[in-house]
Amino acid sequence: MPSSPQKLLWLVRHGQTTRNRDGALAGWDDVDLTSAGESQARALRPELAAQTFDQVWASDLIRAVRTAQLAWGEPQTDARLREIDFGALDGRLWETLDAEHKEALLRFEGFVAPNGESLVQLQSRVEDFIDMLPTGRHLLFTHGGVIRVLCHRLGNTAFAQPGTVTVVDWTNQVLMRASI
Repeated sequence: MPSSPQKLLWLVRHGQTTRNRDGALAGWDDVDLTSAGESQARALRPELAAQTFDQVWASDLIRAVRTAQLAWGEPQTDARLREIDFGALDGRLWETLDAEHKEALLRFEGFVAPNGESLVQLQSRVEDFIDMLPTGRHLLFTHGGVIRVLCHRLGNTAFAQPGTVTVVDWTNQVLMRASI
């Protein structure tokens, strides 16, 4: 019996930025890659070039677009693949966050950014994007929160490091590869 068509997602977290490096939150602020982040992106090229994808997408934020350009080529962009909107917390150092926000982010449940988004809103917009994709193999250049919300849905709370690839069989709700 032939298998049903799959929606396979290759999720690439953008390369390192100054915010990642310094332990600061980077939501919708448009921060660029560091030289280390550019090197991480270039290092992905051989692995990605060995694959075939039906569509290639990126968040519209420069760190994701630049990672895509260096690791693959020009992507289509969509704002639904953006990181969570940290609102008033954007740019804040982790150690300066109050205990309630830290705990909610670590558990990845119940977080609501002041003047920004909640994790529920992030999940809704990301799943809206994923739902519009046809079956096939899709390469998505995105952010840690986006990857985490998709993996969380599959029962995995792993956190993708900058410049890594996570592979998800969305049709069968299976995490095939977690690069942490």
